[in-house]
Amino acid sequence: MNFKVKIYLLTLVSFLAFACKQKTHFGDKTLLVSENGRYLTTGDGKPFFWLGDTAWLLFGRLNRAEANTYLEDRKQKGFNVIQVMLLHEVPSRNVYLDSSVVRADVSKPMLTAGNNPKDSLAYDYWDHVDYIVDVAAEKGLYMALVPVWGTNVKEKKVNKTQAKAYAEFLAKRYKDRWNIIWLNGGDIKGSEGMDVWNTIGETLRANDPNHLITFHPRGRTASSQWFQQAKWCDFDMIQSGHRRYDQDTSKKEKLHFGEDNWRYIESDYKLKPTKPTIDGEPSYEDIPQGLHDTTQPRWTDADVRRYGYWSVFAGAFGYTYGHNSVMQMYKKTDLKPAYGPRDQWITALNAPGAKQMQFLKKLILSQSYFDRVPDQTLVAGKNGEKYDRVIATRGEEFALLYTYNGKNFSVQLGKTDGDDVKASWFNPRDGKYTAIGEFENKGIKAFYPPGEPQNGNDWVLVLEKI
Repeated sequence: MNFKVKIYLLTLVSFLAFACKQKTHFGDKTLLVSENGRYLTTGDGKPFFWLGDTAWLLFGRLNRAEANTYLEDRKQKGFNVIQVMLLHEVPSRNVYLDSSVVRADVSKPMLTAGNNPKDSLAYDYWDHVDYIVDVAAEKGLYMALVPVWGTNVKEKKVNKTQAKAYAEFLAKRYKDRWNIIWLNGGDIKGSEGMDVWNTIGETLRANDPNHLITFHPRGRTASSQWFQQAKWCDFDMIQSGHRRYDQDTSKKEKLHFGEDNWRYIESDYKLKPTKPTIDGEPSYEDIPQGLHDTTQPRWTDADVRRYGYWSVFAGAFGYTYGHNSVMQMYKKTDLKPAYGPRDQWITALNAPGAKQMQFLKKLILSQSYFDRVPDQTLVAGKNGEKYDRVIATRGEEFALLYTYNGKNFSVQLGKTDGDDVKASWFNPRDGKYTAIGEFENKGIKAFYPPGEPQNGNDWVLVLEKI
């Protein structure tokens, strides 16, 4: 065999191998971990900034028309991931009164022949899930699915054998849909039902190798505490939770950072193996601080912005927003709503924070992506604590510094390329820029955010190479 034939055959084999690999995935819509292990990319190598919304009870609470309204709204507001439970309770029923499983056994999904929405006997619980997943796909939205909410495992309603059969059912049913992400767990510590969570994770991975998997942990904990070494877990997730600094109940935990969600991201960022990390549940807009006492102050759009910019600038690959009314799809006819929702879900779709999240996504995507790193050395002098903290991130040719309350701060220039930099203020409330000027890229320079210093007068200082 001559040299040219050998080269031809090697090229052909390589092409076929690549083609086969691509065929098992979903082309440009595939989600992958970036080469540096910090971010997500689509199959064509483009950045994927996760902008999630928590719609936990979507499958159970909304009918087909309502689900379409919700998904279209989130698409228009720039969200690209919807976090939702498949089973909130075991057993459970949806808005059409279809049961999810047989006799409270997750290993026995309640299935009927056919899936005709006009035939109530043929259209079952899982057909409704399929419908919503497929509508989301039409709108370019990924569905981050929680197989079964954590309380069900904690209450011993799901054992290892049932979990394995159920995870096999889910993997086989959804492995060919491109817009699936798996959120194992569900507001629970990994140590509570560890054997079940590992069984679900391992079974999903074995039967569905082409979708990403993570673990949604309890408030003020991180999935990395239990699953950093787990081969089924592709990326880390924290839940920074809904309590104020003075309401913190996590002091007995390995990590206890209060509202400083950036500290959880910073902690994950140092771990090996390197995995992308994200705050998958910060304080929801319009939920009482501390959750259960509805007389407490409510978290606002300023708070959800703070959690977003803090975590992303600290190294997260995206951010998940939530609203008290939307996450539970609250309607005034509900007899026992949770956490005192005030607006119906259809109204709460247009809460200020929900409209503002797209500006964070646009800001990050406006700069080079995969070279971005957290870098607190950009902040010159002594940094503040809690709400006075300035969080900084940079790439080779840009730097971003976020202040929540608009207090003056100084920057150590020269951390990015270029002899000179162009400076501007970015407004997280409306996504608009205000030019500051051009400066030599060296030394320490003070910057003065617009407006009077106060919580919620947040700004991003943008420094770019000229």
